[in-house]
Amino acid sequence: MDTKTKIALVTGGSRGIGKNTALKIAQKGLDVIITYKNSKEEADQVVNEITALGRKAAAFQLDTTSVKNFDEFIQNVSKHLQENTGSAHIDYLVNNAGTALYSPFMQTTEEQMDEMFNIHYKGVFFLSQKMLPFMNDGGGIINISSGLARFAIPGSSVYGSMKSGVETLTRYMAKELGARRIKANVVAPGAIETDFGGGRTRDDKEVNSFISNVTALGRAGLPDDIGGVVAFLCTDDAGWINGQRIEVSGGMNL
Repeated sequence: MDTKTKIALVTGGSRGIGKNTALKIAQKGLDVIITYKNSKEEADQVVNEITALGRKAAAFQLDTTSVKNFDEFIQNVSKHLQENTGSAHIDYLVNNAGTALYSPFMQTTEEQMDEMFNIHYKGVFFLSQKMLPFMNDGGGIINISSGLARFAIPGSSVYGSMKSGVETLTRYMAKELGARRIKANVVAPGAIETDFGGGRTRDDKEVNSFISNVTALGRAGLPDDIGGVVAFLCTDDAGWINGQRIEVSGGMNL
């Protein structure tokens, strides 16, 4: 990494949309730091793939539900950056890490709601807040939301509600960070074929067929449909996009 190269931090970057995003960002000429929760092996493979693209990369373990560990994580990242670039700062933060919850409104427990809140809202809020002193002016924050914040599918009341909260938060970020020229935007994928939620969209033929039937482009999404859009927001070409929600769903439930 050199001081002239911009750097993006992608949470949950070891697989699925996060992995694709990290690779697409690297293809744009940025160096990348990813986080992973459990699988160091998967994360190291992503680092190797980014390195093969000619960019620099590193992976750090982070449980984004545990705010108490954020300070130590940021210290480790900033130390790594200082030693390798001469600066402890990044340019872009992509809040991607998350888990699924498929539970009817009438059956959802307080524990399930708390878990969703911690990872999809509280974690996003405080990681962004704590990273701000280590972000360069003129950079950006991209929060990953979901089409489920716009349309309702039974079983996703908590997940969709948390993503709606993040979308509102993003507009506040854009307003309050404008003085530092830090943009804040939302990318909201539709249903994507990954191992997210146990691979439900990818592996359940009935679910996949339903999604295809309600999507204008006639299929479920793939990680490759999403990562490039996030990567675009990490470039100067997207420098005047701020406070926006970009849905990338192939026209789902229009």
